[in-house]
Amino acid sequence: MSLVAAAVCPHPPLLVPELAAGAASELDDLRAACRAAVARLANASVDSLIVVGSDTTTVRREPPFGGTLLPWGVDLPIGDPTGDQLPLSLLIGAWLRPGAGNFQTVAADAGPGECARLGRKLAGEADRVGLLVMGDGSACRTEKAPGFFDARAESFDAAVSAALARADADALAAIDPALAAELLAAGRAPWQVLAGAKDRDLRGEVLYDSAPYGVAYFVATWA
Repeated sequence: MSLVAAAVCPHPPLLVPELAAGAASELDDLRAACRAAVARLANASVDSLIVVGSDTTTVRREPPFGGTLLPWGVDLPIGDPTGDQLPLSLLIGAWLRPGAGNFQTVAADAGPGECARLGRKLAGEADRVGLLVMGDGSACRTEKAPGFFDARAESFDAAVSAALARADADALAAIDPALAAELLAAGRAPWQVLAGAKDRDLRGEVLYDSAPYGVAYFVATWA
């Protein structure tokens, strides 16, 4: 039982064109990279595909999976809207991978050890496990960013991007939770779940690394 493939994507609501409206084209490159990463994951012949994202608590979500983007401005149903509303991270994951049957949240404040244990547990659920890991980088790259400008954000994001490119689980596991929280990096806990799940040699590739609107977004694949 092992992790054989993973895709890492961000989860901004504006990734969905209906929410972006007139500015939809600004994120076309990001959408294309996400589609490519998810396609690679779909082609990896996994027995179990698990979407992982952050929320207030660590919970395995039960079906039906879905919700609506109404809290972010448009009443657009995703998946099965009759169930409990998925948090944003998983909702965007469901939009990227329609029909996904496993959704797992990790508490945004979970420590690296807790994240690693969850990752190992997920990797042991089937012979060939794939993870779709949802999470944004820092939100402090410019003065107009949600967290305003923080001079530490660029080097933080560069280190994350390099770790994803190398499929470097140790580097992801070493991310400082306090610094990530100060930089509003929502992907820290899910990335550390991915780090814990890695139990074999994998090759990493970053398909997108940019900070539109002052928020760092990464798209990467491990296989």
